[in-house]
Amino acid sequence: MEILPGIHQLKLPFPLQLDQLAVNAYLIQGDKGWLLIDTGWNTSQAFAAMERQLAEIGLTFRNISLILITHFHPDHYGLAGRLVQSSGARVALHRIEKDFIDSRYMHMDGLLDETAAILRANGVPEKDLPRLQKASLGVRQYVAPVSPEVMLNGGETINQGPFQFEVIWTPGHSPGHVCLLERHRRILISGDHVLPATFSNVGLHSQSGPDPLPNYLRSLRAMDQLDVDLVLPAHEHVFSGLRPRVQEILHHHEERKKAIMAVLREGPRTAYDISLRIPWIVNGVTMTFDQLQALDRRLAVMSAMAHLEPLCNEGIAQKMQRDGVVFYSLAGGQ
Repeated sequence: MEILPGIHQLKLPFPLQLDQLAVNAYLIQGDKGWLLIDTGWNTSQAFAAMERQLAEIGLTFRNISLILITHFHPDHYGLAGRLVQSSGARVALHRIEKDFIDSRYMHMDGLLDETAAILRANGVPEKDLPRLQKASLGVRQYVAPVSPEVMLNGGETINQGPFQFEVIWTPGHSPGHVCLLERHRRILISGDHVLPATFSNVGLHSQSGPDPLPNYLRSLRAMDQLDVDLVLPAHEHVFSGLRPRVQEILHHHEERKKAIMAVLREGPRTAYDISLRIPWIVNGVTMTFDQLQALDRRLAVMSAMAHLEPLCNEGIAQKMQRDGVVFYSLAGGQ
């Protein structure tokens, strides 16, 4: 689908054919080849869908000269290795995330051990631990890893035909997440940083960096200062109204903060305990913790952790350890 002259959206299916989880990739015309933003999952269906949509534009994989990955999650990075083989394109990714590729998608034992240790320390019962620890192992089959040739830091300008895209580092959902801003045309390619209807997960874990939520909120507030007419997100639909959407997301996180504080008023709790007691939103549907699948339960615990640590840093909450398990409570006077 042509969004604007020279910018096309490609719809790439989720492995389980859930339409709401389809990935929006963007293809941008240039003088020396086309720029592809994100790749979808490494499945035959996604590969065929991209090949078909390229053909509708009159292109093949060989017309792609650069593949820019907004962040290294499997639905954005998964097909990259296969596309490099078919196109000969270079891959661009934020420098922070290059170092995580091996441990996340190739030699995973260390990451699995770290995940188990984090979950155990935050109150996940031993009987539930293996299922939550290994909940994301299934996605490995949908990723064809490739090392990026172009390392991004944020602040670069990508000249692509008539377009000049500024790379904006927006950590939070992922530590090396980037967005692309075309100031003259007032276009933002937002990846998962800002979605029109759902809220991207922000969790604290061994590959998130120490302050994922403060980083996310800081980079989100920076979006509020941009003069943008059209947002091209990685899921759902193209939309306008960036600033109102940013305010909705900020409000969502403020409400979660209030919900967590309400639980802490009952007494000391682990992150797992808190996850059991607050609502969660998955693909726009509000659920209890018990209704969540294993991966979403793990994401919920890590999201609670991401909210709890800033509360401690602000002096609102405090934490202590009992037998190796972390408990949080409200600080005096709260």
